[in-house]
Amino acid sequence: MAATGQKLMRAIRVFEFGGPEVLKVCSDIAVPVPKDNQVLIKVHACGVNPVETYIRTGTYNRKPSLPYTPGSDVSGVIEAVGDNVSTVKKGDRVFTTSTITGGYAEYALASDHTVYTLPDKMDFKQGAAIGIPYFTAYRALMHSARVKAGESVLVHGASGGVGLAACQIARAHGLKVLGTAGTEEGQNIVLKNGAHQAFNHREVNYVDKIKKYVGEKGIDVVIEMLANVNLSKDLSLLSCGGRVIIVGSRGPIEIVPRETMVKESSIIGVSLYSSTKEEFQQYAAALHAGMEIGWLKPVIGSQYPLEKVAQAHENIIYGSGTTGKMILLLQ
Repeated sequence: MAATGQKLMRAIRVFEFGGPEVLKVCSDIAVPVPKDNQVLIKVHACGVNPVETYIRTGTYNRKPSLPYTPGSDVSGVIEAVGDNVSTVKKGDRVFTTSTITGGYAEYALASDHTVYTLPDKMDFKQGAAIGIPYFTAYRALMHSARVKAGESVLVHGASGGVGLAACQIARAHGLKVLGTAGTEEGQNIVLKNGAHQAFNHREVNYVDKIKKYVGEKGIDVVIEMLANVNLSKDLSLLSCGGRVIIVGSRGPIEIVPRETMVKESSIIGVSLYSSTKEEFQQYAAALHAGMEIGWLKPVIGSQYPLEKVAQAHENIIYGSGTTGKMILLLQ
């Protein structure tokens, strides 16, 4: 609750862990005040990520103190800055990879080193689709997989936010890009965003089709969005020295470790927030170049007002195949 005279805002608050119904719209939340190296952003849009649904259940390894406001990747305009901020100023258009107070709100605090200038050619919807998807995809490909131009990459689940980002980044860096999606619409979007070839992962024999397409050598790198379903298939698709990079998983899976032995393949997990500040700055510089040159083009999927956030959380996990980045609109 806000003190008398404080400016108020609407924000989503989670008072207990559980299903989408625990996401409550509150209209009496105090607008935070930036200190030191903090900035206050008037939020225009905020990305919705699968990880936010896991955190909300209380079963994820990151467990915020209750009550909290979800949301990391916002875009908007700098409203105010702390005394020690020199990188941005009031009125600047920005996007973030992290917030302090939560992004599902009309205003959000962020540390200045997590805030990046949003080029004029990008609208706020696109700005909200950059943070977690592109930085995660860049880390997965360049840091975890150490991809080289000329290698092949399969983005397993390519039509969502991270998947499309991975396709665009891989294509821009000279890789042979394959993607999977669960619908014809999804496959078409994947092909328009950097993939040389797309496959329907709902087809019974799609793994055989991929094997036929790539030939005996196999695939150098798999970027995997749903390891609990696909990891065993991924191992069978790899080339000698191939790498599976796990971006997402929703449960256990049984695999045959021998699959990794003959090919000397690797299974590597990726976590964006294991990145150092310096790595974040590197990724930001590379992605900023992508925006300037034009290969970084976020695809916006479903859009929801703040009041429909529970529906957004339901749909991102149980929807019939994600296409593009799901966002909340605040302004």
